Formats: sequence, structure tokens, C-alpha cells
Amino acid sequence: MPELPEVETTVRGITPHLVGRRVEELIVRQPRLRWPIPLGLRRALPGQKIENVERRAKYILAHTTAGSAVLHLGMSGSLRILRADTPPGVHDHVDWRLSSGRILRFTDPRRFGCLLWQKPGATHPLLADLGPEPLGDEFDGDYLWRASRGRSAPVKTFLMDQHVVVGVGNIYAAEALFAAGIHPHRAAGAVSRSRYARLADEVRRILAYAITRGGTTLRDFISPDGTPGYFEQELFVYGRAGEACKVCATPIRVIVLGQRSTFFCPRCQR
Repeated sequence: MPELPEVETTVRGITPHLVGRRVEELIVRQPRLRWPIPLGLRRALPGQKIENVERRAKYILAHTTAGSAVLHLGMSGSLRILRADTPPGVHDHVDWRLSSGRILRFTDPRRFGCLLWQKPGATHPLLADLGPEPLGDEFDGDYLWRASRGRSAPVKTFLMDQHVVVGVGNIYAAEALFAAGIHPHRAAGAVSRSRYARLADEVRRILAYAITRGGTTLRDFISPDGTPGYFEQELFVYGRAGEACKVCATPIRVIVLGQRSTFFCPRCQR
């Protein structure tokens, strides 16, 4: 699944092509994604000028005076800016025909992504109860320490809880916990304030660096210009079960937490 760096890379890639452009036509080939594309969006978006594009958690919001389109890439989705005469493929479900003469194309083989609508002044229910952004000012070690008090859930599960902090998915949670030296199965409430300070710093550092590297190429992710992300080549634990730890040479182990494969070094992480 595209994680925060992949979504941020997508936003940065499409924004120059969208802001200030008018959506001349919305071409919907497959209206049923994870949820049906609402009729309100299909009626309201055409004719609107896109004023701003931003990321909230793993959602992409394209704002107009009539409301905001809310996109999620799901498991396998991607957005690309293409020539208007580019023939659609079997998984190319939606095109936004822009006043620039180009199109924004949403491709999603598994159809777990979504395209929804948020009315002006409202907050879509999917966005209403989300935690702070990991790259924002509200997120730090003290915040994590306070939020974790009394919690017995594994710290990795806690870190991936979107009500706690948004956008820290499986890959980057594993990498941040390794960098902070924290075992993923340790109870969230048993992690000290000082260790949370380091963990928060590592989350911010790794996410920011991954964005500069274009995200992580796993399965289907490509950036809007068709190029892959390169952070995968620099992973320390994720996907490396049985391989030697790059720090201590101990074999990387994998367990399942919250139905997700969790990779860690048994020597470096305590």
C-alpha cells in the first residue's frame, strides 16, 4: 500500500499540473471503487478550478470553491498526469480532463482506492478523527509518551494507529522502531519518555528522507511521472527476514502483529 512518503510524492508531482486549472470533464469508467463515486462529486467537480492540493494522512484533497475531491490510492492506486489522447488501460478508472489539455488519470487494479466529495466548510467522516501529522509541530516524543500511558498494545500497533498519528504505515513503523532500538512487541505504555523522544525523531527523519527518495517501490507504486521510488533500496529491516542486520549481522526476524508482518532485529531492538 502506498504510505505517507508515496502519497506526499504524488501530491508534489501532481500539484503544479492541477492548481489554477479547471476540470473540464470528469470521465468515470468504473464508478465502483472501494465505495461508489458519489453523484455529488460527478455533478459538482466539472467546471471547477482547482485552488489547492494537499495531503491529509494518506488522503489527497483537491480543493475548489464548490467542495473538495478526496482521493485515496488504496492498495494499488496511482495518479499520473498524461496527454489527453493517451488510451486508457483496463484499470484506468477515472480521468480528470484539465483546461491545460492534459488529464489526471486514476489507475487502481485492486479498486481499493476511493474518490469521494467533501462539501465546503465540512470535514469528511474519514478525516474527522485522525491524529496529528508526523511531520507537523504537534508530533513529538512528549505527545507519544502522553498518548501511550496505560496502553498495553504493542508499540508498533500503537504507532500505526491513525487516531494516534497519521500516515505511519507498516514499512516506516518497522524502520523507525529499528532506528530507535525499540522492540516492536514492547507494550506502548512501557516505553519511556526518552525512548519516545528518539522514536519521534526517527519517524520524522525517516519519513522526510523517504520523501526525498521518492518513497518505497513495493508492488505497484510509481510516482506521477512514472518513475519508481528508491527508498526500498535502503531499508534496514522491512522485507529482510533471515538476512543479516546491517548493524550487527544478526538475522532479521519476522513476526505477525495486528495481522501485519513485522520485521526487527532481536539484538538491536529491546
